[in-house]
Amino acid sequence: MADPERYEFEEFTLDAVERRLCKGSQAVPLQPKVFDVLLALVRHAGRLVTKRELLELVWPESFVEEGILAVSVAGLRKAFGNGEGSRRFIETVSGSGYRFVCAVRLPNATAPQARPRPEVYELIGRGRSHLLAMSMFDVPKAVESFRAAIELDPTYSAAHAGLALACCAQAQMRLVPPAEAYSEAKAAALSALAMDSGCADAQVALGAVLFFSEWNWAGAKRSLERALELNPNHTEAYLLYGQLMEALGRLEEGLAMKLKALERDPFSPLVHLQISMSYWNQHRYEESIEWAQKTLALDPGHPHAREHIAGGYFKKGDFDRHMAESIQHAELHGAPAEMLDRLKQVYATSGRAGVVKMFLQLASSQPSAFPAMQLALHYGEAGEFDAAFKYLDCALESHDPGLVHLAVAPQWDSLRVDARFNERLARMGLSKVSIGTA
Repeated sequence: MADPERYEFEEFTLDAVERRLCKGSQAVPLQPKVFDVLLALVRHAGRLVTKRELLELVWPESFVEEGILAVSVAGLRKAFGNGEGSRRFIETVSGSGYRFVCAVRLPNATAPQARPRPEVYELIGRGRSHLLAMSMFDVPKAVESFRAAIELDPTYSAAHAGLALACCAQAQMRLVPPAEAYSEAKAAALSALAMDSGCADAQVALGAVLFFSEWNWAGAKRSLERALELNPNHTEAYLLYGQLMEALGRLEEGLAMKLKALERDPFSPLVHLQISMSYWNQHRYEESIEWAQKTLALDPGHPHAREHIAGGYFKKGDFDRHMAESIQHAELHGAPAEMLDRLKQVYATSGRAGVVKMFLQLASSQPSAFPAMQLALHYGEAGEFDAAFKYLDCALESHDPGLVHLAVAPQWDSLRVDARFNERLARMGLSKVSIGTA
């Protein structure tokens, strides 16, 4: 008897030996070659399968046109259920091929993974260390370490999961275009899950992609809950779950999740800064500043803590201290001295309004040099709402990961008075939140 080869994804089970696709207990009829296309994609879940590869796998001794692939994929999407939801299984990569993007489980794969070489452990440990630093200088080193681990052992799920998390961090810091980084992150997470369905890191990475990139709130929640089932002490899972709750307006639940992370890792600068962000989203600026300062006490060179402190002073109306912290933050990130001298001069003569005016003048001459979200915020502060919503729409179109807290983050308060703001929330699948009662 042939060894069983079965795959599970969402409510579906694919049995390669019996050549059967089932939804729950109900068989889903598929034409033989359509079944073969699905099997080829699932066997390579998370990876782009080119049109040429598919043709060679499914029609190895026949000459057929590429168009047969589009027909087969359309048949599969119909079998999964018509509508946009059916596209959550198979991604079309224009001009190239297809990718199976749903998490795949191997229920019959009971054998543990072979122990990797010591060098692989070393590279993964180094990658995690860089990733926990969460700085624009360390994250690229994390990506490099995880890729090197995969080169040495492409079958070790933890290396793929680490790469997925590192790619997510690249996107959040805009070190790589978010769409590119999240595409690689999702492929790496799905590869890790295909190798080891019990990999908590892979579930966390998939949850991060669904949360920050796809704004699939329910899917992200499922992945992060699964990660915590697999590893109840997973610090990053608690932090991400907390951020997700806050994005949905459940601010106290979000803070509670982050405090659970603090119980497990009380000396982590990342955890302390995330708690600072919780208080920021609650519009509790004194506490936000306090926890950002605790972050600096743990890591005096932390690359983002001063940015949080500056934001707290800004919302308190203390623009002098806001500017002082912002200058220190800019110096830490290597901003040119002549630019900072000009900024100080403008602030000294024209105050905060002059700084905003200077920024918008600079942006108008080279708008592509600044993220659309940043332009939206500055135009909103200046009271130019039409321009603010124009750039907010650009950020929405690109699925900027910085928008996930649009419903609660106080930096957007200037735009909340405009009816167009709630329309943008609805476009993201979010609802208006009353901060005082959230």
